[in-house]
Amino acid sequence: MNIESVLFVCMGNICRSPSAEAVFRLKTEQSGLNIRIDSAGTIAHHQGQSPDKRSVAAGMKRGFDFSNMQARQVTQTDFVNFDLILAADKQNLADLRACCPEQYLVKLALILDFDDNNEVLEVPDPYYGAGDGFELVLDLLELSCEALVQRILSAK
Repeated sequence: MNIESVLFVCMGNICRSPSAEAVFRLKTEQSGLNIRIDSAGTIAHHQGQSPDKRSVAAGMKRGFDFSNMQARQVTQTDFVNFDLILAADKQNLADLRACCPEQYLVKLALILDFDDNNEVLEVPDPYYGAGDGFELVLDLLELSCEALVQRILSAK
């Protein structure tokens, strides 16, 4: 698994995918990996906006950095330019598959596919929820991103 770039995708690119970007960025830095990391949304509704304040607040408590992040929509060049494109949930994955050129479909997966110990298949969208939804998202992302880092390291 020679991964040099990873794109995380959710619907609006303001909660789950920027959180995944922040988590994975810290995990790769701590592991000495040099990987290009970005995030995007399947829709452009929040384009240009900063990550959701609740995501940032929950992430900052754990030491994650959300600076310089702005929501953007997935582009056709993302399918070419990223080695791995990870969707937050099955609907995001279906949306990606619908617009992905056939030769790049192999790059698509779910974010949580890398945590074999996790029974949850999708990262739940905390946007409309209240309470600890953002904490749960981070819990899931930390485990999956750590598992992905370990897979990348073991393949080197």
